[in-house]
Parts: sequence; structure tokens; C-alpha cells
Amino acid sequence: MSAPAKIASTRPDMADLPAQEALNPATQAESRARYFNSGNAFNIKLPPVPGGVFAEQPKQALSPDAPTGYIVCDQSAAMGCPFPATSPLMLTRYAVIAAGESLPADLCATGSIWYVISGKGEAKQGAEAISFATGDVFLLTGTAAVLNASERTVLWVVSNEPQLAFDGDLPPDDARRPVDMVHYPAAEIARQIEIIYEHQPAKGQSGIALIFSSDRQQAARNILPTLTLSLNTLPPASHQGAHRHNSAAITLVLHGTDSYSMVDGVRCPWSDYATLVTPPGAPHSHHNGGDTRALFLIVQDGGLHYHARTMGFQFLE
Repeated sequence: MSAPAKIASTRPDMADLPAQEALNPATQAESRARYFNSGNAFNIKLPPVPGGVFAEQPKQALSPDAPTGYIVCDQSAAMGCPFPATSPLMLTRYAVIAAGESLPADLCATGSIWYVISGKGEAKQGAEAISFATGDVFLLTGTAAVLNASERTVLWVVSNEPQLAFDGDLPPDDARRPVDMVHYPAAEIARQIEIIYEHQPAKGQSGIALIFSSDRQQAARNILPTLTLSLNTLPPASHQGAHRHNSAAITLVLHGTDSYSMVDGVRCPWSDYATLVTPPGAPHSHHNGGDTRALFLIVQDGGLHYHARTMGFQFLE
């Protein structure tokens, strides 16, 4: 005896429903409500984060005739973002300041991370000021700042502006701001790296890296509540094994002879001060084929994932 034939449903597909509105809203608050369903609310498909290397931007920034200003590493069009972004939550720039000139840093961010590629000068923010030089790292809050250069200066900058733009938020006011200005001089960074190399790494450790934090972010070990900053190293003729994590990573190449990264199966050769983007979840590894230590500075939106317990770090080899 054959099974009875199924009768095709005459009901329309739930997933094809457009956003629904209240039938007879009694207030403005009710009229703003929109309703989706389990068929159409969870199938959003967004463009992927492009991986790869920004190599032309540092060349432009380091050109002797580059004017004072910012050069943005923007992938917003490829990601469908209505605001500048290198990854969905981070934006990277190269900053150029001619000798004797100033550059405003009034970024709509919780804070911004700066690395001095070359030059020297002073950063002023509120009542505080720091003198910076080549190889320094410093953190600025989201309030207005001004950078003055005593000689031609090029910097690399990463902020969480896309995160705040996506949320439609503004940086917290001074009373609630979770960070202060912090300065990490190059000489102290070098000293801290050597301290690390005097100690044996633990088995299964993710690498040999210096992690930047502050007194107010010490418990979380981040530089900003949602961003992490590390100076990663690779000994000569070595590599960091293939791994993945749910945070996106933006890497500045500081030094690496015959070095490269593999990102999702694509070889990304290193060049001086190039910016490498590693999409979230992409398998990747870093390789030093030279006879000197490789150095690369990495910013991740890792603080967000640590807080949400979604980092998902795992080695793949």
C-alpha cells in the first residue's frame, strides 16, 4: 500500500515576508517597531572581510613629498560598510606630518593606537603632552589631540571608529572614559622584549610576543576595552604555526627579511611597514626565512571576543 501523497501547502513562504509594522500604532514609539520572523531574521549574508596587504599606502606615506595628512586603509566598499573601515570594527591609517607642522587627531573613537615609523615630535591632549620618537607606541583617548612634528614624521594609527560608527555612539565623556594617554618608549619596548627572551615559553604558547596594556586595563590585559595590541616576534628561520581565531587582525610589518604570512591559503609577502589584514576565522601562519628576528605589530578586536567568551583560538598544526 503506497503512502498517501503529500498535499502541497498553499501558504506563502515565511522567509519571503518583508519587515512588518504595527497595524494601528497608537504612539510614535509603537510606529517605530519592526517585526521579522525565524525564517528571515537569521539568514543575513554580509560581504566577507577581504584579506591581503596594503603596500602602496606606506610607500605614499614615506614619500619625501607626501603632504601632512592621513592615508586611509579603507575596505568599506568591499564590506558594504557605510563608514570607513579596514575591518568591521577597526580603521587603520598612515599619518604624515611635515617638519614644523601639526596634525589634528580628533577621532570619534574610544581611543587610538599610534606607532612612530619615523620622525619625532610631541602629542598634546588636554593637560597632558608626550614627546615621541621613532619606534615609540602611544595611546590617545577619543578626545581632541594635536601632534606636532619637529622633523618629518610618519605614524601608523589604528582606532575603533567603525565600532562606534556601527553602534551610532560617541566616545564616552572624560568622566567615563576607560583609558588615559599612555606612552611606551622604544627603548622600554626593546627592554621588555629581551626580558621575554630570557624566559622559556610554555608548551602550546601562541608565540613570543609583548602585550601592551595600562594601569586601567591591566585586569583585562588589553590596550582598549575592545582592542588588543601585541608586538609579535619570530626568531630567525622559524615560523608561527597555522592557527585561527574569531578576532580580525591588522598587522604592521616592522622587520622581516625573507618573511611572509599565509592567510587562508594565500601567500602575503612582507614589505617594510605594510599593513596585513587577517579576516576573522581565517587560517593563517607567519614565517621568518631570514637570519634576524622578525617583528610585527598586531592590533585585534580581541578584547570584544575575550569579553564575549568567543575568541576561539586554536592551532591547526
